[in-house]
Amino acid sequence: MSEQNAYEQLGVGENASFEEIQDAKKRLIQQHSSDSKKVESIESAYDTIIMDRLRLRQEGKIKVPERIRFPERAPEAPSKLTTNVSSQNSANWLQQFIDNPSQADILLPTGIFLVLASIAVFAQTPAQSPLPLLMALGFMANIYFLNRKEGRFGRAFLMSLVALFVGIGLGSGLAQLMVSQGGVVLGAEKLASTITFCLFWLASCFLR
Repeated sequence: MSEQNAYEQLGVGENASFEEIQDAKKRLIQQHSSDSKKVESIESAYDTIIMDRLRLRQEGKIKVPERIRFPERAPEAPSKLTTNVSSQNSANWLQQFIDNPSQADILLPTGIFLVLASIAVFAQTPAQSPLPLLMALGFMANIYFLNRKEGRFGRAFLMSLVALFVGIGLGSGLAQLMVSQGGVVLGAEKLASTITFCLFWLASCFLR
C-alpha cells in the first residue's frame, strides 16, 4: 500500500494533524466494525502513515508527539514526582533530629531544668553570681541527655552549644526590649538563663 493510498483510505490529507488521523481511524473502524478485512486495511493504512511521520521526524522535518511515538507509555508527571521525592527527603532529614520521647524520658530533664531555672530566678545577686555555674550545669546536663539517645557526643555538644547561644541572645534581646518599653523584667542575666534552660529542656526531650 502506497503512502498516498493510505492517506486516501483514511480520508485525510498529507498535512493532516495526528489528532485528525487518529479521529479518522477511530471513525472508520466504528463504521466497519463488522468487516474484519476492512478494519485490518484501515489499521494497516494508519500504521503506514505513522511510519511515514516517524521517518519525517527522524529527518527533522516534523515533530512527533510523545503519545504517537510511544503510545504504550502513560502520561508522566515529573514535576509532581520531583515534589514528592523532595518532600520525602525533607521529612527524612527532619526525622533524624526529632525524637518521640516517653513520659519517663521527659520527667528527669524537666525536673533538672526546672530546678536550675528556679534557682536562677529566685537566687539573690551577690557579688559572686551563681548564674554562670547554673548555666554550666545546664549545658552539661543537656549534653548528657542528648548523648544518651544516640551516643553521638559531637552532635550533642554542638546542639547544646547552639541552644546556649540562642538562649543567651534571645534573653538579652527580650530584656532590652522590655526595658525600652518600660516593662518589669527579671534582669538580663536571669531572663537569658531562664530562656536558655527552656531551650535545653526542649532539646533534651524532643531532639536527638
